[in-house]
Amino acid sequence: QVQLVESGGGLVQAGGSLRLSCAASGIIFSINTMGWYRQGPGKQRELVAVISRGGRINYADSVKGRFTISRDNAKNVVALQMNSLKPEDTAVYYCNAVDGMTYWGKGTLVTVSS
Repeated sequence: QVQLVESGGGLVQAGGSLRLSCAASGIIFSINTMGWYRQGPGKQRELVAVISRGGRINYADSVKGRFTISRDNAKNVVALQMNSLKPEDTAVYYCNAVDGMTYWGKGTLVTVSS
């Protein structure tokens, strides 16, 4: 089992920045991909960014050039630096980890005001 705990959400004005962090614990040696998904009001959960253990990264088109995902394998932490935030980035952001099974954090709310 893997446990994921997110931190760093909050309220920010459009154009501002936030940094999300997710710490993994439990049986973590087999985790391959870690990343972030989000679910906005009235929307389905969608991929934001994921990173493999080897550092391969995939971003949603809507966040390319604004968000940066990073991972510290030694500390089992994945972070998401979010710059130039837009109101449409408002969502609950969920940390995700995959080791053959898929694990989710409880989510952290990001609100971007216009």
